[in-house]
Amino acid sequence: MSEAGVILAGGLSRRMGGNEKSLLKLADKEPITWVSERLSPQCKHLAINANGEPSRFSFLSHTVIPDTVEGFVGPLAGVLAGMEWAKSIPGITHIVTAAADTPFIPADLVLRLRAAATGSDNGISMAHSRDRVHPVFGYWPITLANDLQRFLVIEDKRKILEFARRYTLNEVNFDDAGYDPFFNINTPEDLTHAERMVKEGKHG
Repeated sequence: MSEAGVILAGGLSRRMGGNEKSLLKLADKEPITWVSERLSPQCKHLAINANGEPSRFSFLSHTVIPDTVEGFVGPLAGVLAGMEWAKSIPGITHIVTAAADTPFIPADLVLRLRAAATGSDNGISMAHSRDRVHPVFGYWPITLANDLQRFLVIEDKRKILEFARRYTLNEVNFDDAGYDPFFNINTPEDLTHAERMVKEGKHG
């Protein structure tokens, strides 16, 4: 198994008043920069899934890939775009996805998701913590691209877990992190909380 990383930055940021939450400032750098810095050492290849003007992410020097399905259909469109992009990279069999507004992801995210998927051709791994699964933190075989295209376009469905549970779904528990590694910034209050986590060193 070999994977490429995809940072999903396609959210509408409604609760941030329309400001793109991945590009706000958290301790002098953007949440997406935090994600990139944590994911880059885990993946040789890394891209950002985002629609609109790609130059707004130019400071990160990553490939920016738009959705390949028209209309805002949610994170699965980003997963599909990531799969299609990864097909062009020799030797890549999987993608690992992470949200752009979740700055404190684990340093061993890829290692543990990959380990859970080993031995299953169509196995999908997802992070789990605090009594729930986090579907956008997934490890996906790129061989599922055609199935996912059909799910989104022909079946007109959107739910990540509905798609994932058609295959072998492995949930990987991250409660041992000592903090919430999948805390995400959706509101101004969340940003304030994230700043406090950084200040107090409670972010891994």
